[in-house]
Amino acid sequence: MTTPTHSLPVIDVSEPALAAGAIGDACRDLGFFYAINHGIGADTLASLDAASRRFFALPEARKMEIAMARGGRAWRGYFPVGGELTSGTPDLKQGLYFGEELDECDPRVVAGLPLHGRNLFSSDVPELKPAVLRFMDEATHAAHAIMEGVALSLGLDASYFRRTYTAHPTLLFRVFEYPPSDGDGWGVGEHTDYGLLTLLAQDDNGGLQVKTPNGWIEAPPIPDTLVCNIGDMLDRLTGGLYKSTPHRVRNISGRSRLSFPFFFDPDFDAEIVPLPASVARDDRHERWDHSNVHDFSGPYGDYLLGKVSKVFPELARKI
Repeated sequence: MTTPTHSLPVIDVSEPALAAGAIGDACRDLGFFYAINHGIGADTLASLDAASRRFFALPEARKMEIAMARGGRAWRGYFPVGGELTSGTPDLKQGLYFGEELDECDPRVVAGLPLHGRNLFSSDVPELKPAVLRFMDEATHAAHAIMEGVALSLGLDASYFRRTYTAHPTLLFRVFEYPPSDGDGWGVGEHTDYGLLTLLAQDDNGGLQVKTPNGWIEAPPIPDTLVCNIGDMLDRLTGGLYKSTPHRVRNISGRSRLSFPFFFDPDFDAEIVPLPASVARDDRHERWDHSNVHDFSGPYGDYLLGKVSKVFPELARKI
């Protein structure tokens, strides 16, 4: 059950220095906020929405022509309803996995790094490729700017994260379609995100819920905003000062729901160590999954692979 006892703040992120205080307050409170003046164009979002709907309306056999099994180590492509797991339970959604578009000459691809390579696109919807790549480019700029605000809110210089963790960020983008639910299942169950920052564009149908100390609240779509939330690695870096908050989705609108989560994560080989003055703590008794993100140290890619492998165990066995 959800209770409307708390609402998420709306923050103008166009000037990181001015937004830093509000961003810090939101990250210490629930780890969620709405961003306005984020720099992702309305025409970009409209093109992405239209192309995505065309793709999901295709016959299943046509969609499976770009199934994730064909994406190799890059882990890109389509999965059908029930093909993704959250906490071992199939989600009520279908989706597309994308990442930074890298050709075979990129050093990360040459080195065989998982989650790096070319994207898979359907020849039936040629307009989807430019829409996806344009959104990812604009979202990357937005994420760098918001992370400048995060850095300033922590008393660090604005370029701290770009210099230390995100010179070559791991960029993961998903397009999800949630069919209407009768209320018996979750589009995606309770979870937290893995990395630094998530930017979410969503259509008008709602369904996102955020966990608060007073219960679950709705995070309904607000025109011209993105939903922003921090992930486990920022929780880890700040010693729990900034919280990665559980959230979930149930689509009871009676209509197809689209969402567009963009995950802005550390460099794949970035060493994850706490920020200056942060103190690691054991928070497993507080967390939804009873794990302690503050135990982890080492390259971010190792952490990410361990998490993603649980979402697609069949693909993980091929790495």
